[in-house]
Amino acid sequence: MTDKAAVASKEHDNAKFMTAHDRERKWPNVRPKLAATLILLDRSGDAPKVLMGKRHAGHKFMAGKFVFPGGRIEAADRKAQALAPLPAIVEEKLAKRRVKPSKTTGRALALAAIRETFEETGLVLGRPGAMENPPEGDWADYAKHGFAPDLSEVRFIARAITPPKRPKRFDTTFLCLDAKWIAHRIEGVVTADTELVELVWVPLKEAQALDLPHITSVVLKELEGRIADGMKHEHPTPFYYEKQRVWFREEL
Repeated sequence: MTDKAAVASKEHDNAKFMTAHDRERKWPNVRPKLAATLILLDRSGDAPKVLMGKRHAGHKFMAGKFVFPGGRIEAADRKAQALAPLPAIVEEKLAKRRVKPSKTTGRALALAAIRETFEETGLVLGRPGAMENPPEGDWADYAKHGFAPDLSEVRFIARAITPPKRPKRFDTTFLCLDAKWIAHRIEGVVTADTELVELVWVPLKEAQALDLPHITSVVLKELEGRIADGMKHEHPTPFYYEKQRVWFREEL
């Protein structure tokens, strides 16, 4: 089998894995909410590591699972300013296959991922600088630390839409930033009573052993391929969606 054929086979296996792990469908159908999640990647050692957070056991959604920090877009994410924009190719890919494509959607997704990471982990991602008129709330709190987001090295790893009739539905964009962009750490944000009760840096090869949502497991596999390819923006970005109980993997 050629290298290309082997990669194609693995990609097909990811879609088959998602189909094989179909879950209960008994809830009223709702439109997926736009969301973004951030994979923080530490490649300073011998093996790459990713930051995973364990969700509180009391949550109704993904209780006790290990996930990447993230959440849905808020109105403030469309107003917040960055010191540097997304690479044009990333912005272009983030606009593909949208019902209502917008020039601001990609930037808002990237900013939402950074804001949610700040809110859930206390990690300030960016570089020294002043945010221009930061929106009230989390962005104003972020800006107080003297840093501003820089989107120039954001990688677009994958996108996935939750199937119909699940308790919650998201159209989630999985983004990645190198851990070198951690500019500041706020202590005491992660506790036994918060949304994430534990943060761990896990070697990429060992992350699959954690209790993960199925899509998180698949995205970690996709990330391995991106790292092997040098994290190039030109690498095709997978888009996972389900149709008639079968999962498909399309490339953006």
